[in-house]
Amino acid sequence: MLADELVMTPAAADERPAFDAAAFFESLDAERRSRGLNWKDVAALANVSPSTLTRLGQGRRPDVDSFARLVAWGGFDADQFVTVARGTQTGGFLTNLPTYLRSDPHLDDKGVEALEVIIRAAYEQFRQPG
Repeated sequence: MLADELVMTPAAADERPAFDAAAFFESLDAERRSRGLNWKDVAALANVSPSTLTRLGQGRRPDVDSFARLVAWGGFDADQFVTVARGTQTGGFLTNLPTYLRSDPHLDDKGVEALEVIIRAAYEQFRQPG
């Protein structure tokens, strides 16, 4: 590999995948509420420090070990918190929709199919041309 290949231009840097800390915290909070827990309970169950959760609430990123523990605790797919620049995605949301829905243990096949129809219809209604 040439040294020139390792240099990233500012435009290329903007297209790199990024961690969506806000989405991660929102998902944690939703899971916490659905289980009727407080943040101290989450810290204990996920084996992370309470200060880690406080930092997440302030928009900071977790260390990789805390991230792995919290993803496992919440039953999340780590990939759902990685964003890529518009226009650079491969596959896309609708391609992965059935996989995401079927991974939810609270949905049966009928529920998955119904949600898929609703989401696809809404997407078609609101998507921007081009």
